[in-house]
Amino acid sequence: MTYVLAIDQGTTSSRAILFDAQLAPVASAQEEFPQIFPNSGWVEHNPDDLWATTAGTCRAVIERAGIDVAQIASIGITNQRETTVVWDKATGQPIYNAIVWQDRRTADFCRSLQEAGHADMFADRTGLLVDPYFSATKLKWVLDNVDGARARANRGELLFGTVDTFLIWKMTGGKVHATDATNAARTMLYNIRKGRWSQTICDLLDIPMHMLPEVKNSADDFGLCRGDLFGREIPINGVAGDQQAATVGQACFKPGMLKSTYGTGCFALLNTGDVPVKSNNRLLTTIAYQLDGKPTYALEGSIFVAGAVVQWLRDGLKIIREASETQGLADGADPAQSVVLVPAFTGLGAPYWNPDCRGAIYGLTRNSGPNELAKAALESVGYQTRDLIDAMRADWSAAEGASDGQSVLRVDGGMSASDWAMQFLADITDAPVDRPKVLETTALGVAWLAGMKIGAMPDMEEFAKCWALDREFRPSMAAEVRDAKYTAWKRAVDSTLAF
Repeated sequence: MTYVLAIDQGTTSSRAILFDAQLAPVASAQEEFPQIFPNSGWVEHNPDDLWATTAGTCRAVIERAGIDVAQIASIGITNQRETTVVWDKATGQPIYNAIVWQDRRTADFCRSLQEAGHADMFADRTGLLVDPYFSATKLKWVLDNVDGARARANRGELLFGTVDTFLIWKMTGGKVHATDATNAARTMLYNIRKGRWSQTICDLLDIPMHMLPEVKNSADDFGLCRGDLFGREIPINGVAGDQQAATVGQACFKPGMLKSTYGTGCFALLNTGDVPVKSNNRLLTTIAYQLDGKPTYALEGSIFVAGAVVQWLRDGLKIIREASETQGLADGADPAQSVVLVPAFTGLGAPYWNPDCRGAIYGLTRNSGPNELAKAALESVGYQTRDLIDAMRADWSAAEGASDGQSVLRVDGGMSASDWAMQFLADITDAPVDRPKVLETTALGVAWLAGMKIGAMPDMEEFAKCWALDREFRPSMAAEVRDAKYTAWKRAVDSTLAF
């Protein structure tokens, strides 16, 4: 029996999942690590925690599965995107904490780039908006604020990478400094049309290009994992940022197909084929995956807070102990109350892109309590998803040669397990929502990339046929109720932005 080991290094935990040659998960292990909040709007991770939990969960899943490590044919890595690590080329020691994708410390600098008229140049080359979300300004901040960093970078002593690159470096013993096209496309340094790092942007931000990793296909040769880590050398053959890996795992291979992943944030991707569609609605143009040197593009909408709003109910307000409790609370909410929560804890993402906005709650009464807050929290995810889908459909319908695609939304991620949240999502978007049997589509996607590369898993067409439906949620909300609720949401967002 042959297996592929999928590493899923996320924002709050690291996971390892073993898949067999039939793409079935056979064992998994997961370990959380601390979040670091040095200042308001700042979010960091200790890179050593990322590495230790990754290596630890890999060892744990091999032991849990009870297999011989010789049966693992390949490793795939999927990761939290945009999170920025800078380390010493000689020692592998990070010179600062990893700055997480949620971090907003470079908001003022991004604003200065916009005011200087650079926004169109960034959009044309990278497909991205100028925003603290992406890696480029985080990297510049490290070079500008860590003692001696810029001089060391100029001397060629430091390397930059997103989390996938850092893990590859550690796993190969410093032999490989590489990323894949999907992760490169999220740095705000990569020209997605020409398929190379942008000299113009690096010069503007004063970033030495020799710090940047080699960019490979999503299914490629990323070197050999050190033999001392897990018992033998294992090739690394698949790498993709988490949302792109989920797009692959959902088999969204045809233009017009749409998926939405619900983790800490929510990320919707619409496959646009070989055409990088420019958004008129403040969405992102990105690379969905790249195979054999050919990129497949996507429109992406990013919500900063999705599952994190449930974590806030648990850890901030302490009104629940487990995420699953929100469904019961929401069912018990007073239907006469119209509480709206705008969870802009770290700003608002697409299509608003306001890093300074902060969260707000509207419609509170003397009788509002945990039930109403839980309901508002779950509903906020549906509202934000509709914002994204409406913008995507507008951009896609305006694109030259665009097909109608499909109106069905494929969902995955932890929060998609909530029947309540998914039914509301179908109701508020007025479209079917399909939940697959395998919810771990992020890990599945990168496992397939790695296994397909070495011939251990089926080709793209056969893989797409393997996608299996768990449940379809069909809209049942009356049109006038849907319109009234969404109008209230838009009014709440406008008020929050104004505040």
